[in-house]
Amino acid sequence: MSAAKMAPREGFGALLSPEAMSLLTGLSEFLDGRGVAAYLVGGFIRDVLLGRAAADIDIAVAADPLVTAQQVAIALDGKFVRLDTEHRTGRVILPGTKIDFSPLNSTIEADLARRDFAIDALAWELNPLAHGELGGELIDPHGGTRDLEAGIVRAVSPTAFRADGVRLLRAVRLAAELDFAIDLATESLLRQDAHLVAGVAGERVREELLRLLHLPQGHRLWGYLDRLGLLTALIPELTPEKGVSQPREHYWDVFEHSLMTIDSVDYLLRRGDWEYGGGELLAAAPWSTQLSEYFDRPLSGLGSRRALLKLAALLHDVAKPQTKALQPDGRTRFLGHAPAGAVVAAEIMTRLRFSGREIKYVTTLIEHHLRPTQMSQQGMPSRRAIYRYFRDTGEAGVDILFLSLADHLATRGPTLDGAGWREHARLVDYVLEKRFTETEVVAPPRLLDGHDLMNNFGLEPGPQIGRLLGALYEAQAAGEVGSREEALAYIGRCLEGKERGL
Repeated sequence: MSAAKMAPREGFGALLSPEAMSLLTGLSEFLDGRGVAAYLVGGFIRDVLLGRAAADIDIAVAADPLVTAQQVAIALDGKFVRLDTEHRTGRVILPGTKIDFSPLNSTIEADLARRDFAIDALAWELNPLAHGELGGELIDPHGGTRDLEAGIVRAVSPTAFRADGVRLLRAVRLAAELDFAIDLATESLLRQDAHLVAGVAGERVREELLRLLHLPQGHRLWGYLDRLGLLTALIPELTPEKGVSQPREHYWDVFEHSLMTIDSVDYLLRRGDWEYGGGELLAAAPWSTQLSEYFDRPLSGLGSRRALLKLAALLHDVAKPQTKALQPDGRTRFLGHAPAGAVVAAEIMTRLRFSGREIKYVTTLIEHHLRPTQMSQQGMPSRRAIYRYFRDTGEAGVDILFLSLADHLATRGPTLDGAGWREHARLVDYVLEKRFTETEVVAPPRLLDGHDLMNNFGLEPGPQIGRLLGALYEAQAAGEVGSREEALAYIGRCLEGKERGL
């Protein structure tokens, strides 16, 4: 906010970096040369005033934005993307920058009146740059610069959310990103219009949801979304979790436990705090530069492993209400909630237009989130158990280990037993060490293939070949087979019925 106070409206052009000024001047010359009036609008101005990195540029043009964007893409050797045919919005992608073009249907003041929040309802005329001038003052009819100084997110009009329901999520995301407050009148509108988020196109919701998941505010953020009515409007499948009690080892009900699991994921991934334990808990949990880089990797688009792991944390117990049952011994059980939860999560993510790979990743996390603590009854798991674990969990295997740890913290909360926590952390550390340093345990080298089995043992193509090779890989992972000769001998014993599991 101090950066905004230091940025006078009349001096906006002087705040632009040389690179940004060069790009904007080039755009101005291109557009002015074609007689197109153009204004820099929205978030780019906001971020410059706040002294934040501003990579994306929004321009309102008094012309067809799709045609203009295509022309600019050709002129700048960029990539053109059609964002919205109905609203005539287009994007030009350049190295490190995206330029979005939207229509200026009447005046710039009328355009700004249709925007979402006052801090984004700012404009700066581009055409003067073509003539060597910086342009005039910022156009700020709704007090956006004043809100920037005050640290406020305020809707431009009472109908802002009815005009576009995705703004409901965007309001919360912007406030969280900027560490701003949502003003009371806008918060009231959020509660009133929360139901509208259910009608927003899935892909648009998905983008905002992933941006929210990238923010390290855990329970504070997701609890706020719930109090506004947005979380369950977006994911109504979470509503039955509220008030569902759990066995005595659980400190929270199912819903609160799910929100706390997001918190504990951030804590374990070194992106947030855990109010029920300090550095000693974190010191017991595995971490490295390699793991940090691993969780920052994208699976697709905005969906990093880190963000999608937090989505799995939110949804990992989504089927507990429907599987809750009282057993003859008097204990409450949720038998089958993990695989059932994976099915529900797939339905949610499909509705929100996540990619197939993202859905597979998150549902695998949910389906197998109990596996790490089931790998060994006592002591460290065997090589064979570790092989089976990574065989079944694929690219989500490492991530499930951290979900398991986060689940542990969010189960016990302030009642956490230190000895049990350290034992769990040691198990995860042991499995991770095998995963990253002993690749033959996770992915044994191929000593034989199907043709070898058919040629050496006279077998016909069919399921038996797959079963035999699967048993061989397990034996390799367990250290029982290490050469081609030993592999052939092992297959022979399998066919004679002298090996277990077949």
